Amino acid sequence: MVWWLMPQALAQDVSITALFKPDSAHPHLNQFKNTTPLSGYCERYPGQCVENQTFSLQVPIQFNSSRAIPANHASSRQGATFKVPAQWRELTVRHESGEVETVKMRITGVGSKYVTEDVMELVGGADDYRLAHNLLWGSSWVNTPAPCLYSGVGYYATNYYGFFWKTPVEAACDKQAKFNVPWMRYDFLDFSYELVTPNPLGMLAGNYTGSLTYTVGPNGDFDFGDVMLPSTPVLTMNFNLDVQHTLKVDVPPGGEKVQLVPAGGWQSWLQAGRRPARLFRDQTFNISASSRFKMQLECEWWGTVYDCLLDDRVSRRGVELQVYVTLPNGLTDMSGQPVRHRRLRAGAANALYLQPGFYVDRAPGVLHFEVPERQMQFMLAPGAGPFYKGKVTVIWDSEI
Repeated sequence: MVWWLMPQALAQDVSITALFKPDSAHPHLNQFKNTTPLSGYCERYPGQCVENQTFSLQVPIQFNSSRAIPANHASSRQGATFKVPAQWRELTVRHESGEVETVKMRITGVGSKYVTEDVMELVGGADDYRLAHNLLWGSSWVNTPAPCLYSGVGYYATNYYGFFWKTPVEAACDKQAKFNVPWMRYDFLDFSYELVTPNPLGMLAGNYTGSLTYTVGPNGDFDFGDVMLPSTPVLTMNFNLDVQHTLKVDVPPGGEKVQLVPAGGWQSWLQAGRRPARLFRDQTFNISASSRFKMQLECEWWGTVYDCLLDDRVSRRGVELQVYVTLPNGLTDMSGQPVRHRRLRAGAANALYLQPGFYVDRAPGVLHFEVPERQMQFMLAPGAGPFYKGKVTVIWDSEI
């Protein structure tokens, strides 16, 4: 009778990474992409995992029998049994700023390669080792015991059998030995998993990190019975979610110079002395945005605490300049309201905070510049002018 007991390590760590980077070809696909390198089942059988939108990892946790497995054992825990954390578990991922989000994970499949003595000798002779494996356990390991489900794969030789089972529920799946098994080993732990990640559009740019720890061994999260003991009692998933946002504004050439004019031009004033109702100019721009941002003004000449002035350098008179913004569909204020001709105020304390409902890619917006009607009489009074100038800086800022 031969078996091995392996010294237990403190923990087995595995890294899970995901990336969000806006894709102009698919602007409505606002999801993280799992960038964790595949190993194990999905690496060997990628078609199975693509179809089911799952991922797999293989970790070097071995399970060794602590004693022989008797034929027709009464308790399933004396033989081959598998129970994994198939229900959703939550973990917190944290940004360096302290902001937190929630990730959910569940295990959707489990597998390994069991190794033992020559199975044809264990069953007292058989025509081939495939049949001997089936006789040893009463059926093929491809045909899974309930509630586990068939995965369609298996590979074997005289002393080993590689398998993978789907685990739709958190319950044990058992195989009863029909002959005595002096010793057995699972060479590794293979598992598939699903993730639910947060909405990246509401997250800050940068990395969010966190971890989720599972116990391994009898009565643990990964529970393979009382006989098959793991080389480590802890499996920790270390998560890193990388958020790479886009915030880009393109103003057409010459758009940085804005000339305000009355509706219909200056002819009514020049020819008939009709005072314009107001002066205005609309300036278009294209915006790409995948994250929250804010807009605010800075003034060369300040009027009130939140408005800019245009200044007549000759008479030293100033007139109020109002700035409004209209943003494309997909961008709203923080209450979810669309932004249509919304007033912008000067100064950081008066910033307008905005958020995307989906990735906005080079969509048109408008800045509206206006000298209001109440300023016109003052502006066109004798001795005023002739030129009013001023610099207004419009700021789009993703650091909020």
